[in-house]
Amino acid sequence: MTLKDRVALVTGGSQGIGKAVVRRLLEEGATVAFCARDQDRLGATANELSTIGPALLPLQADVTRERDVEHLVRSTVERFSRIDILVNNAGVYGPIGPAWEVDAGEWREAVTTNLVGTFLVCRSVVPVMIRARRGKIVNMSGGGAATPFPRYTAYAVSKAAVVRFTETLALELAEHNVQVNSLAPGFVATSLHQHTLQAGDRAGAEFLKKTKEELARGGVDPAVPAALVAFLASDKASRISGKFISSVWDDWANFEQHLDEIASSDVYTLRRIVPRDRSMNWK
Repeated sequence: MTLKDRVALVTGGSQGIGKAVVRRLLEEGATVAFCARDQDRLGATANELSTIGPALLPLQADVTRERDVEHLVRSTVERFSRIDILVNNAGVYGPIGPAWEVDAGEWREAVTTNLVGTFLVCRSVVPVMIRARRGKIVNMSGGGAATPFPRYTAYAVSKAAVVRFTETLALELAEHNVQVNSLAPGFVATSLHQHTLQAGDRAGAEFLKKTKEELARGGVDPAVPAALVAFLASDKASRISGKFISSVWDDWANFEQHLDEIASSDVYTLRRIVPRDRSMNWK
């Protein structure tokens, strides 16, 4: 058990990837607090996973509400004395369709959940980690962060911003022994994809077709991104920070053999591929 005696907090932990993350952290020996907005799902997940690890604390919270976030973090610290690991998993697709046709309020709400929610939880947890002189933060990114994602602009923009927030926060926290990383989970068959099916033509023929095909195949097992979260939360990844890693396409299981190269390069980051001194000069 690589996370024995560690305390983790997971947002959006009642279903899908978040639930798989909670399960894996418990299996690795961590004590886990997790939150969700839906009380019924929260309770059902708690009942299902309560016998796996040393302790499990379900807490109802909406990460877009500062009071909820403050209560979430305070309750976790009061119960377990500290927070060693934070996993920001709560997220939504938001409105689907051409950018000029979607509802502005729904677009704003999606960005608030995915980006501002991640910021608010980090803002509340980071002081706890700084006092302890250690911590691991894993932010869930995904579709649109590395490539354009037509008709899902709120999701794509917010998830790309999460990666840059991750990189920046990692630099701010480097002197405090807190590592911050983000990951792309791959096409995991979660409730998010039901929104694509419901959107129909608004989702675009190509992505709608891909979604149906991936769902028919079962998609990526949520245990895969959960395993990457457990790795990044462990001491094995203590020199990895400010990175954006794919749980499906990157060979993260062998990162331990390449820590120097990873730590000293721009690999797994949102950088220009061509350095400035080698860029095209059109003059």
